[in-house]
Amino acid sequence: MSLIRSERAAAGILLGAAVLGLVLANTAFGSVLQEVKSASFGPASLHLDLSVGAWISDGLLAVFFFIVAIELRHELTVGELSSWQKALHPAIAAVFGVIAPALVYLAFTAGSGYEAGWPVPTATDIAFALGVLAVFGRGLPHRIRVFLLALAVLDDLIAIVIIAVFFTSDPNLVDLGLAVVCIVAFGLLSRMLRGRLRGPVAVLMVLVGILTWMLVHASGVHATIAGVVLGLVMSREPARRTAHAMEPWSNGLVLPLFAFSAALVAIPAVPVDRLSPAFWGILVALPVGKLVGITVGGWIGGRIGPRASRQSTGMVDGLVVAALGGIGFTVSLLMNELAFEKIAEVRDEGVLAVLLGSSVSIVAGGIAVAALARRYRRLHPHA
Repeated sequence: MSLIRSERAAAGILLGAAVLGLVLANTAFGSVLQEVKSASFGPASLHLDLSVGAWISDGLLAVFFFIVAIELRHELTVGELSSWQKALHPAIAAVFGVIAPALVYLAFTAGSGYEAGWPVPTATDIAFALGVLAVFGRGLPHRIRVFLLALAVLDDLIAIVIIAVFFTSDPNLVDLGLAVVCIVAFGLLSRMLRGRLRGPVAVLMVLVGILTWMLVHASGVHATIAGVVLGLVMSREPARRTAHAMEPWSNGLVLPLFAFSAALVAIPAVPVDRLSPAFWGILVALPVGKLVGITVGGWIGGRIGPRASRQSTGMVDGLVVAALGGIGFTVSLLMNELAFEKIAEVRDEGVLAVLLGSSVSIVAGGIAVAALARRYRRLHPHA
């Protein structure tokens, strides 16, 4: 289990699952796997007659967002974002890191009818970015990891808001109201996780959590939001223990399954000049838009506000973090599914663009991190 907790191993497993999915989708097994992915099961009376792919992206991925929310709450309460002075610098970098790739995407897709895909290149994959930093960053000062973590956590917060606001239409207020009741109950129960009551309360919390997910799904809000809210309301210490216990399952099962499922795409047999504007927008916006946005935002954030808000990351350090910011992967793949849910051919091109754009950022970020790490080791050989 300790190996799967490793940022390096998590990134490697995630990449391997995506590559395997893409390769198998373009072999004789591709059609069979697509049939399995589209096969539906579940009680229709509860609005849960979902495809295997939907169970993975709406159901299992809620576990990943639950853990992300716990990490987010920790950082906002006692971690690197626990005061506005600490959060200001990475927050400005994160906001610019969302705006710039969105603008790059819109520049490519203006007038094409695919403008709704602007959220796809705005996300940074925490696990992957930290994994690349861990693999190539031996000798780098801890402040760079801290800045990247804070930036990525805030980036995910923005992504959660985007999913909740832009991919929800005509929500069922009754189901949402019942979900709120369950969320309050979940939070109260988490404060009773002690002594002899721990076992029964934990079982009850699991049942309430599942019911919450079902109600959020039925309401029309994307079901992963249930995981986010439950993670935010859970009592802090039990939440940290739960996240620690669930992390290997998220790294070793949930995220790889989602990456494999999302990457089950047949490479379109069309000339390069016939690929959609959405493909080119995502492909360029991830590595270039993120690099420009985070760099500019980091530069501005380092020069405004009280001195306490300014991280000790220099311009070169900021460029390295910005290069890693273009690794969209998990959340970008989810955004792509949501944005192009009804346009299968564009959705497939979007998956390829996310994988290619993230790969460019992985290579560029890995080279930049390795070069900066060598420089630090040379300047500080005994650090």
